[in-house]
Amino acid sequence: MVVSSQPILQNSSNLYRTCKSTSDLHFSDNNNSVIPVIDMLDPKAKFLITKACQEFGLFKIVNHGVPNDTMIKLESDAVKFFDLPQCDKDKAGPASPYGYGNKRIGSNGDVGWVEYLLLAVNDGLVSEKFVNIPDSPQLFWYALNEYVAAVRNIACVVLEKIADGLKIEPKNVLSRMLKDEKSDSCFRLNHYPPCIEIEAYSKGGRNFIGFGEHTDPQVISVVRSNNTTGLQISLKDGTWVSVPPDEHSFFIIVGDSLQVLTNGRFKSVKHRVLANSVKSRLSMIYFGGPPLNEKILPLSSLMEEGEESFYKEFTWHEYKKSTYMTKLSADRLGLFEKNIIVPYAEDLPNLGKIIL
Repeated sequence: MVVSSQPILQNSSNLYRTCKSTSDLHFSDNNNSVIPVIDMLDPKAKFLITKACQEFGLFKIVNHGVPNDTMIKLESDAVKFFDLPQCDKDKAGPASPYGYGNKRIGSNGDVGWVEYLLLAVNDGLVSEKFVNIPDSPQLFWYALNEYVAAVRNIACVVLEKIADGLKIEPKNVLSRMLKDEKSDSCFRLNHYPPCIEIEAYSKGGRNFIGFGEHTDPQVISVVRSNNTTGLQISLKDGTWVSVPPDEHSFFIIVGDSLQVLTNGRFKSVKHRVLANSVKSRLSMIYFGGPPLNEKILPLSSLMEEGEESFYKEFTWHEYKKSTYMTKLSADRLGLFEKNIIVPYAEDLPNLGKIIL
């Protein structure tokens, strides 16, 4: 994946997309918010998580156990990197796929008002061999690995609560993929600079795209950002709603692979990021992926008698390769669906056992 090394503030015309405005909707981090908030210390957390995965594909977790210092230190280091002169940042790129990139996302024509640093995670540690970050002190890599270890642990805890909530065995049937020494996971730092052109385009009902609509192909994603808005998810009826930012919490996103592993009981959520006219947004995302040779197919312990798989059998390597060949907004999982109708989660067998 070749990424342009041009400065991020050039050629912005391709970043505009016409879409239904959601400016008349109000979603705040309170009881009126549509985004589920789950306390990890709640005895019912396993059921609440499972329900959130069915209905939204995204939820916020609090009381997660990660110290604020761990989050703040990495954010500070990331800000220092993105504040470097463009010529210095370019030394860490072009992303292929790992490294620094800006504006161009992948090699299929997708662009966004974003610059990023994509890093491989091998056996739980961020790999330094795929990218050369100029003048990066060892403390930077220490902060990275401390943070990645913490969020990988969160991902595994969430996956084990999902298994518990679904009443499937063994408990680590999902988390083992991330804990495997050959787990194909990655970590991404996204920086969305403020854009003064946004207001002129918003008058025409258009949104300025920071990162285009897509689903995550992996099993699960753990997202943390600063307190700048921008992240949105698409509900089942196609309405885009804002996700209130919270720098002290994490957002969990269901990936395509988890949708297949649950045979459609969970749905990977389509999401995007809109640029901001005043403040920059910095997000840090851990993508928990299985080993490349892992077969992605519905879990036998979850399937009911006579229940048919809605998906063709494939490996993570096959699916990952396919995603690199398609645009962000494409229905990438559709290529692996059988010629049968995939129902909504509530239409699948015995889901009553996991509803409160």
